[in-house]
Amino acid sequence: MKIAALFSGGKDSTYALYWALKQGFDVKYLVSMHSESDESYMYHVPNIHLTELQARAIGIPLVRGFTSGEKEKEVEDLKRILENLDIDGVVAGALASRYQRDRIERICRELGIEAFSPLWHIDPEEYLKKLVGEGFDVVIVGVSAYGLDEKWLGRRIDERTIADLKRLHEKYGIHIGGEGGEFETFVRDAPFFKSRIVFDEVEKHFDPYSYSGILRVKKAHLEAKG
Repeated sequence: MKIAALFSGGKDSTYALYWALKQGFDVKYLVSMHSESDESYMYHVPNIHLTELQARAIGIPLVRGFTSGEKEKEVEDLKRILENLDIDGVVAGALASRYQRDRIERICRELGIEAFSPLWHIDPEEYLKKLVGEGFDVVIVGVSAYGLDEKWLGRRIDERTIADLKRLHEKYGIHIGGEGGEFETFVRDAPFFKSRIVFDEVEKHFDPYSYSGILRVKKAHLEAKG
């Protein structure tokens, strides 16, 4: 089966791609949507420009789409990209967002292709432990929830991070997997990457009044593995 992977460079879309490859699907394209709006309902925004570097590390062609980020219209922008691809299905990394999953499934029905959401309703704590255990190098590049301060920007997801997220979930109710928009991630390395990504220059921006911030990666490069 020829499929496209909706790819933001974050942990969920990267793990969904990993799942698809392990299923034996022929992943023809990575599809990244670049939104002009930081408040996009559908798409990951932080460091989306680095998906091109990730695609090179993975070895799968990247198709980039552009959208103003206007609610609902951004869904049609994705459909216009997918309808021009020779594919039988789409894989997405939705964890718990009914909004995103429903719209992706609707697009696929209209195009006559299949939709796959392998992470749907997965236990978030066990999922993060799986990422760590399988060798994913995931860093937090965006925060937007009380309890996640500037020190979380650039923090790698490991066992200690998971324990801290669990405590914040118990105290403030944040989603351990960040599915409520509490945090955004970037994958620097994964088991199927041919090269790893190294950050050369980053900037932290944090607003203590809104308790939100972003780690902007200004320069990065690929480094050979092994």
